[in-house]
Amino acid sequence: MAVSFIVLAAGMGSRMNSDTPKVLHNIASAPMLHHALTAVRALEPSRIVVVTGHEAALVAKSAEAFDPAVDCVLQEPQLGTAHAVDMAAPLLADFAGDAIVLYGDTPFIRPETLQAMLDARARHSVVVLGFQARDPGRYGRLVASGDSLEKIVEYKDASDEERAITLCNSGVLCAPAKLMFELIARVENNNAAQEYYLTDLPALARAQGLSAGVVICDESETLGINTRAQLAEAEAAFQARARADALENGVTLTAPETVFFALDTHIGRDAIIGANVIFGPAVTIESGAEVKAFCHLEGCHISRGAVVGPFARLRPGAELAEDVHVGNFVEIKNAILDEGVKVGHLTYIGDADVGEFTNIGAGTVTCNYDGVMKHRTKIGKRAFIGSSTMLVAPVSVGNDALTASGSVITENVPDEALSIGRAKQVNKPGLATKLMARLKAIKAAKGKS
Repeated sequence: MAVSFIVLAAGMGSRMNSDTPKVLHNIASAPMLHHALTAVRALEPSRIVVVTGHEAALVAKSAEAFDPAVDCVLQEPQLGTAHAVDMAAPLLADFAGDAIVLYGDTPFIRPETLQAMLDARARHSVVVLGFQARDPGRYGRLVASGDSLEKIVEYKDASDEERAITLCNSGVLCAPAKLMFELIARVENNNAAQEYYLTDLPALARAQGLSAGVVICDESETLGINTRAQLAEAEAAFQARARADALENGVTLTAPETVFFALDTHIGRDAIIGANVIFGPAVTIESGAEVKAFCHLEGCHISRGAVVGPFARLRPGAELAEDVHVGNFVEIKNAILDEGVKVGHLTYIGDADVGEFTNIGAGTVTCNYDGVMKHRTKIGKRAFIGSSTMLVAPVSVGNDALTASGSVITENVPDEALSIGRAKQVNKPGLATKLMARLKAIKAAKGKS
């Protein structure tokens, strides 16, 4: 059965005390909205509709950056959850499958849980997602018998017996799209807030002889984020799960609690990750690579057998082939390092192509920016770049070429050539002593004045 998703992302999130829309606050270097959309995309939906409201343009831009196929609709004014879902009705008018309603500020619902809701649709017309709460608090209670849902009772309306129920409502709901919108048309707003609530749908379904069911997930999946404290809690929960998954998948973490992953970090088995490594977005590490302590990685690819760090930074566009070595205090940006390249320490390689088995000496800089445009440096195979070489792009160094330490290279270096770009050294006998004496005298004179 085909499925579409409606993701509600219209809220302001005033308790975040922020100018940023709530669903755009980051967890694991990605907006929490992207976490919800990641789970959705795993089920290969026919359509994804994101309902926007507060700062709608920013939310829509983020959703479309995640997936250009996402449709965004505006809820204005905001008259409750059922009203929000109804904004998607025109886009799903001809859709014959099921629809699932999710929330952009509830980022941890697993694809397996969503699939379980779809499976439960074989038995029930409307399916809601519930969880056993450690502290039910003021959550709405699910009154159920087995997997059949009798009713949803809001806390304020619940009896003492109903308040003792620990099965609570997450707000996530699944139903055939056509039925969902038919039921929404019958929802009334005769409540204190004068809003239209999605929680009315199971009762409306049962009133016309249809069945309602419940699927239960772990409470951790239903964590909703309304405050900065809950955002920090969500970050900690994501990182704990990501570390556990990495270890389970054969990755060595020497100090797991100090490693921080992004939503889209991919690491192969038998990779080794040292302490205090931070992963930004879009990092892929192949099996057997090693990242030593105190590295920061973002937008890069590290191949099998490569070693990075300690204290290295890989920025977007860094591509390391097999058996590359990037050492301490090295920064790589938008550069391709072919097999066996060694960049040991204290070096910046930006906007460059480096051929296989080339050695880059300490203190080397590819001078890639002229103040207006970026330019590229090309270094051939088996070259040796002497320490403190400045490569002023655009420039190329040929295969098997060598640059002398301290050189400023402004012209192309042919294959197998030695290039020396130093100013001539001049020694002035005895001048150092005389100069120091003069400077000390000037300093002393200033001290007396």
